[in-house]
Amino acid sequence: MAELAHGTQPEFWRPPVPIEEETEVREATPSMAEACPKCGTEFLLGSRFCHTCGGKRPLVMSASDRADAAAAARVWQQTVDRVGTTLSAIPWKQIKFPGWFSNLHFHAIKSRLGLPTASLIAFIVGLGCVAGALLVGLFFNAKELMDWQAIQFYRAEWLLGATAAFVAGILLKKHSSNDSD
Repeated sequence: MAELAHGTQPEFWRPPVPIEEETEVREATPSMAEACPKCGTEFLLGSRFCHTCGGKRPLVMSASDRADAAAAARVWQQTVDRVGTTLSAIPWKQIKFPGWFSNLHFHAIKSRLGLPTASLIAFIVGLGCVAGALLVGLFFNAKELMDWQAIQFYRAEWLLGATAAFVAGILLKKHSSNDSD
C-alpha cells in the first residue's frame, strides 16, 4: 500500500514550489479600477466588465500617467481652438469660386440625375468601388502568378461591391407615375 502513494500528484491547494524559496512580491496597488466610472457599481472579483452597465473595466492610472493625459488633452484642445479660430477668420463669402463648382453640389447632381437621395448615395458608392477596382492595378504590381491572382481577386471584390451598390440604387429608386411598367 505504501508504494502506491509515491506517484501521486500534489493536491491542488498546495503550492507547486516550496515556501522557503523566494517568491515574487506583487505590487501593493491594484492595476484595475475597483468601481465602474459609468455607474459607480463595484466590479466583481476578476471581472473585466461591469455586471450592471457592461462598461469596460479601466486600468488604474498612475499620477504621472494622469498628468501626461491631461497635458495631451490640453494640447489637443489648444490645437482645436486654434484651427477653429483660423477657419472662422476666413471670409468664405468673399472667395470667388468658378461657376462650374455649382454643378458639384449634391442637390444639383440629384436634380440632374433625377434620383432620390438613397439611390444617389448608392450610385456614388458604386462609382467609388469601380474606381477602387481600377486603382488596384496601379498600387499593386504582379511579379508572380500568385500576386496576379490576388490582384484579380481584389478587383473582383471591388466590382462585386460596385454591383451591390448599383443594385441597391436601382431598388431604392422611387418609380414615378409616368414610368411605363
